[in-house]
Amino acid sequence: MKKLLSTLALGTATVTLFLGAPAFAEATEAAPAAAPKAAVKAKPALWKVADEDTTIYLFGTVHILPEGIEWFTGSVSDALAASDVLVTEIPMGPQADAEMQQMAMQKGMLGQGGNLRALLSEEDKAAYEAALAKLSIPAPAFDAFKPWMAGLTLTVIPLLQQGYTLDAGVEKQLMKLAGPEKATGSLETIAFQLGMFDGMPQETQIEFLIAAASTAGDIVPTLDTMVAKWAEGDDAGLAAIMNEEMGDPAVAEALLYSRNANWAEWIDTRLDAPGTVFMAVGAGHLAGERSVQDLLAQRGITTARVQ
Repeated sequence: MKKLLSTLALGTATVTLFLGAPAFAEATEAAPAAAPKAAVKAKPALWKVADEDTTIYLFGTVHILPEGIEWFTGSVSDALAASDVLVTEIPMGPQADAEMQQMAMQKGMLGQGGNLRALLSEEDKAAYEAALAKLSIPAPAFDAFKPWMAGLTLTVIPLLQQGYTLDAGVEKQLMKLAGPEKATGSLETIAFQLGMFDGMPQETQIEFLIAAASTAGDIVPTLDTMVAKWAEGDDAGLAAIMNEEMGDPAVAEALLYSRNANWAEWIDTRLDAPGTVFMAVGAGHLAGERSVQDLLAQRGITTARVQ
């Protein structure tokens, strides 16, 4: 389970749902400011699927990035400009952000009388509280959260404290660069992505939380390495790291593989309609075995590397 956590930042937009919550502001304010990093010229991978009258670009994203990575150049810029519609995992924009925050707080809370730490064994509680202390977060801070929500929070906070931001994330930048005139669409709903976590049995949620607590000090260097591979366009290298990081098979199936299958079917169906689509999804879905490209190949659909 714990090895899957850093992969989530390249595999599902849900890890960024809570960045506007007060708990995040308090946690990041308590941490020392991250040193600015030198600008990086990136050339992340881009693929396309095409037939006589349809082109679908497949671009792997990282939902939360440090400032200073220059990736919107060359083929990526040209592909977005040529596209009729920008399709992301979930709806994007101010209205969607507000809906995400509201729904996350509704689904992610234990309810009256609930207490997160009361659900934990003494050993797990000690590990959880130690992780919070290392992040300069008071022990009671997330007592009202369900375990899955606290786990996601602990996955993202170390990244925020070390200079990663949602504003630098690829989807946010794509929306800004596309402009208000560009049509947009989404592959999933906010409720679906939240439901992947909220539907976990409580025991699995607690495992997820403790995994996040135990890897809070490791997720930044691991994601740094993944982002470097993404920036180099090294999808094989990224897949190798992901294979090492992949943990619980059932969780991996729910968060990555079953969704890859859904999206391959979406692409197959979308090829029946003319036009050009720029599809931006977590890079974890476009690397390695059982990736979207693999599943398209099983349908007899060829993907071509553009960048």
